[in-house]
Amino acid sequence: MTAFSILELVRVTEATDAGAALNNARDLAIHAERLGFKRIWVAEHHNMEGIASAATSIVIAHIAGGTSTIRVGAGGIMLPNHAPYVIAEQFGTLERLYPGRIDLGLGRAPGTDQITLRALRRSPAAADNFPQDVLELQAWLGPASADQRIRAVPATGTQVPLWILGSSMFGASLAAELGLPYAFASHFAPDMLLPALQLYRERFKPSEQLAEPYAVAGINAIAADTDAEARRLFTTQQMSFADLFAGRRGLSKPPIDDIETYWTAQEKAQAMQMLHRSVVGSVETVRAGLQAFIAETGADELMIVSDVYEHQARVRSLELIAQAVKQQHP
Repeated sequence: MTAFSILELVRVTEATDAGAALNNARDLAIHAERLGFKRIWVAEHHNMEGIASAATSIVIAHIAGGTSTIRVGAGGIMLPNHAPYVIAEQFGTLERLYPGRIDLGLGRAPGTDQITLRALRRSPAAADNFPQDVLELQAWLGPASADQRIRAVPATGTQVPLWILGSSMFGASLAAELGLPYAFASHFAPDMLLPALQLYRERFKPSEQLAEPYAVAGINAIAADTDAEARRLFTTQQMSFADLFAGRRGLSKPPIDDIETYWTAQEKAQAMQMLHRSVVGSVETVRAGLQAFIAETGADELMIVSDVYEHQARVRSLELIAQAVKQQHP
């Protein structure tokens, strides 16, 4: 049976500050736990005024502290930005605090622009070492040998489960080679979804962590009482993507009645290409869309992005998505 989870963007809006965004993320996790979602992840982004999850491990601690059963993790940590030893310390600490509930998804993109990358004191070439860094991180989280002089205290032996994140064949190939679960970012980079999942499954090699391939696919899902209201809520995310292409960085904007008045034809084409994997509408519309996506991809788990401007409307969207899920798996 397909599992359902949440990717929380920790959006700062025109009506909230970063503190409110972080508290809203924690509150959403409480609702997601009540509604039966399997996990909630947050992602590392830097120098983005509208996203408050840069200090990803701290955000995870904040969310995990407000919940008791839902898994909480990174979707993901951009490993080239960090020493694997430091990430092992951080996530090993999280695992000690919230045992059996922490996930560590890893990506090789910087999660920012090249100027900010220099502020992080990391070389763009660090991404070339991603496979080796994943193995090093895995070793720091594993059991120590008797003569091991350096240990990632308190991470040693926690064996926090690692995931490979990606939007290309590279990540699929690496996840298969290392025998790790794979999460594809089809919620914003849908083009290579199907061939990447096929390659991952065909080349998968069992490991100590995972005996069989486990594939997660991202999808945007916004639900409301009517299709029309859901499409209106969706304009917030559409404007965010249009702004991304136009170089208009800023805060999340409230929904508008007519998106066509906001974007140019080129911005629309680019944004909707990235948002191709989206289901927007009433419970029935969302149920049908999720069912079709599962049938097409065979995904073991869906990672849902429900990017709604107003917090209570986002909670409501989550509740309706949960209803749609239960209709599929009564």
